Amino acid sequence: MSEAARQSHKQEKVGVVVSTRMQKTIVVEVERRAPHPLYKKVVGRRRKFYAHDEQETARVGDVVRIVESRPLSRLKRWRLVEVIRRAALPEIEEPVEPTQELS
Repeated sequence: MSEAARQSHKQEKVGVVVSTRMQKTIVVEVERRAPHPLYKKVVGRRRKFYAHDEQETARVGDVVRIVESRPLSRLKRWRLVEVIRRAALPEIEEPVEPTQELS
């Protein structure tokens, strides 16, 4: 089978993870730019998609690729394919214990 015949026709979207509070589910916000219907100015449009994350690898702030799939629940119609870029983790400073000098 050739490479072109094996390729699926499912939609793919790239977006940013905005929530991981559910088990095996992430919320991905996808932004696209489209002209306003009346004024023709290019404006940003955002849409949130619920996606299935089996291994729970995605974190908030990650840039991910999702692909459409069969309905997995009432809202989930997408699956996580890959994490494109990890979010920068905030550096956590370890608390410094005060030292007492005994003289």
